Amino acid sequence: MDIKKLPEGTIERLSKYRRCLTTYCKFYRENIFSHELARNLHLTPEQVRRDMMLIGHSGSHKNGYNIEELVEKISEVIDCRGKTNVAVFGLGNLGQAIVRYLQDKETRLNVEAIFDVNPEKINKPFLSVDCYHIKDLKRIIKEKDIRIAVLTLPGDDAHDMALEIAEAGVTGIMNFTPVPLKLPEGVFLEEYDILTSLEKVAFFAKK
Repeated sequence: MDIKKLPEGTIERLSKYRRCLTTYCKFYRENIFSHELARNLHLTPEQVRRDMMLIGHSGSHKNGYNIEELVEKISEVIDCRGKTNVAVFGLGNLGQAIVRYLQDKETRLNVEAIFDVNPEKINKPFLSVDCYHIKDLKRIIKEKDIRIAVLTLPGDDAHDMALEIAEAGVTGIMNFTPVPLKLPEGVFLEEYDILTSLEKVAFFAKK
């Protein structure tokens, strides 16, 4: 199957597989079976095997999957373009947490720029990442080859800002604002409304 045509769900699971496998490596395991991966990630063994078939990787009935080889194969797929530069828009509590999280993780996602409008934050690096004024976004996105933008801005500014970011050349946006975005074709959008998710959990937790 053409890697570019892999379903979104498969890409999400591949990322989770890799993290899980990396943990197993720390315990000096050489092999893992599909049912073990499935149990750890609350999936079915059949789903795990289907995902592996989609990326052209197979194990054996006797030994399962070689962990090192599987991590390498998954990395070839989801890191196919090498390192990807990320910009975080909004350096409030959530923006800071995201920068810190990505800095602490072994990932090919590099936070190369932060944008804000607060004069007290501009031109002051946060965790060694430079913070720029939002008015400079087009220049910085081009200079640093930013491909992904993470939005943690106030909702009122989100849509216009997202369009400007897309026009500047960003091809993927992660939206943490409560405002649904409509972006040009060719820009991948992932939206996560924290408040809505929490309210859903609170509703079902009462039952």
